[in-house]
Amino acid sequence: MFEQFVSLNNPLSLLLSLVDILIVSFVIYKGIMLIKGTRAVQLIKGLAVLLVASAGSQHLSLTTFQWLLEKTWTMLFVALPIVFQPELRRALEQLGRGKFFAKSYKFLGQEDLERLINEIVRGVQVLAKNKTGALIVIERETGLKDYIESGIKIDGVVSAEFLVNIFEPKAPLHDGAAIIRGDRLIAAGSFLPLSDSPYLSKSLGTRHRAALGITEQTDGVAIIVSEETGVISVASDGKLSRYLESDTLAEMLKEMLGDKSAELTWLGRKK
Repeated sequence: MFEQFVSLNNPLSLLLSLVDILIVSFVIYKGIMLIKGTRAVQLIKGLAVLLVASAGSQHLSLTTFQWLLEKTWTMLFVALPIVFQPELRRALEQLGRGKFFAKSYKFLGQEDLERLINEIVRGVQVLAKNKTGALIVIERETGLKDYIESGIKIDGVVSAEFLVNIFEPKAPLHDGAAIIRGDRLIAAGSFLPLSDSPYLSKSLGTRHRAALGITEQTDGVAIIVSEETGVISVASDGKLSRYLESDTLAEMLKEMLGDKSAELTWLGRKK
C-alpha cells in the first residue's frame, strides 16, 4: 500500500494514469458510437441479461441452470465474432482510416475538386427538379472495387450532363448506382448492399437503404435523389441528411472531400 501511495504521488505516474483513463474512456465512447442505432444494441442487451442470470444462478446455487448458462457462454464465444461481424468490420475500417494514412483526395487539386463538386451539384439540381431518381457514390479511402465490378464500367470525366443522362428513366443504368473515383465516373448500374438497420423509417426506399448500406460498410459518400419527391439527401458513416438545398449539398461535399479530418456537423441535422 505504501509503495502504491508513493507511486500515486509521483507526477509522472499520475500523468500516465490519467492518459490511461482517457484512452480507455475514448475507446469505450467510440465503441458505443459505433454500435449506436444498429442491431448490436439489442444483442448487447441480451448479453447483459445472460450476465445477470449467470450471477443470480451462482448466488442462489442453481447448479443445473448454471451448467446450462456455462455451456451457452462457451457457444457464444465462438458465435460472437460472427454475430458482430458488420460492427467489427466497420471498427477495423475506421481504425485503418486514421490520420496516419493518406487521404485519397489529396491528388485532386483545389480547382479540380471544386469543379467536381460543382458538376455533381449541378447534375443533382437537374435530377431533383425533374424528380429523376438517382444514387451517386463517391469513393474515398475504402476501395469500392467489388461494387464497381457489379456494374458497367465507364471511366469518364464527371459532368452534370453525364450524370443526368446516366439516370434518365428509360436508360439501362437508371436503377443502379453511379460510382465516382477522383474526378471520373468509374461505373454505373452498380449494386450496393442494403442497410438492415431496424431504426430506418419505412418511408425510405431502396435507394436510401442502399446509400446507408454502402456508407455503413465503407467511408464512401452517397448522394440520393428521391424519384417520388425530388428530395436531395446525403449519406455518410451510416447516417442520413435529408431535404438538402444545392448550396448545403455543395458545402457538405467540400467539407467531406476537401478535409476528411474535419468533423461533419451537417449530419447531425437530420430531418
